[in-house]
Amino acid sequence: RLRDAGFKGYLVGGGVRDLFLGKEPKDFDISTDARPGQLRRLFRNSRTSGRRFRLVQVFFRGNKIIEVSTLRSKSEYEEDGEGELLASNNTFGTLEEDAFRRDLTINALFYEIENRTVIDYVGGVEDLHRGVIRMVGDPGQRFSHDPVRMLRVVRHAARTGFSIDPATNAALQQHSGELMRCPPSRLRDEILKDLRSGSARPWAEQCMATALWPALFPFYQEGGQTGGRDEASQALLRILGEIDQVYQAASEENPVHIEDYFLFAALLLPWVSRQFNLPAERLRGPQFHERFAALRDAIGEQFGMPFNIPRMAKERISTLMINLSTLHHAGNGKDDPKW
Repeated sequence: RLRDAGFKGYLVGGGVRDLFLGKEPKDFDISTDARPGQLRRLFRNSRTSGRRFRLVQVFFRGNKIIEVSTLRSKSEYEEDGEGELLASNNTFGTLEEDAFRRDLTINALFYEIENRTVIDYVGGVEDLHRGVIRMVGDPGQRFSHDPVRMLRVVRHAARTGFSIDPATNAALQQHSGELMRCPPSRLRDEILKDLRSGSARPWAEQCMATALWPALFPFYQEGGQTGGRDEASQALLRILGEIDQVYQAASEENPVHIEDYFLFAALLLPWVSRQFNLPAERLRGPQFHERFAALRDAIGEQFGMPFNIPRMAKERISTLMINLSTLHHAGNGKDDPKW
């Protein structure tokens, strides 16, 4: 329909990357030279979404949604200088300009369906062949403008098994402290995305090998050890490996949904266990309420506030933790090493 209306349309981003790697893409995103208003007139079954980037979502049967974006150039905030954190960008541009405003080279490829041609302005094809995660442009500047890009570097390294380009890795180490400049809810949603990916363990391993882990979860550094070598970090990796197995076994016929609070509880369990000696003997009366209040306050301060965790979720995490001893004794016994 885009072609018949005189516009260009390209498959872009992760869909091109996954097809190139022989994987089945989860999503297909389209870029076009049509403007959002023109797209809305072409596709009545659509709506406009997004504030930083205006996208048009086109709806099809079976709850299928195709996101269509207009080709953009770099925002004026992404040019030379400090720039603005999370600046909006609805400045439309050419195919080449759009490629250079994307995050990773392997996600900046376009596929022209009619000619069956991959269009590459940034060396993404070579990086796919070499197995390298590399930022488009100056990584330090790109991280300063949107620190969440550092999480995407680690995410794609974990999911693909690729190595991180030295310049990108050096900038990641240097700018890791800027992560907490991002809105807490955005960081929370990014972490949940990784916990649900089926690659949570390699994601955590990648984070632990960089300065991102202490920036995100400084409470895990209380033992003085870094790089995932301490007992709590090793316990967490085992837990995340179990969660990965659950998600990897899921399918469209047998989907898996794990509540946010449960995933956060799994992420916190080794730290809470160390701090509060869990699973302890079952507590009753005043001891139970005192321990529950102390646990809830610690979780809220160390994790809830930095990531804007809703109050109800913090209550559920604390309730689950304080009742671990009951769950433990009701399971395979107190000597079971997999509690």
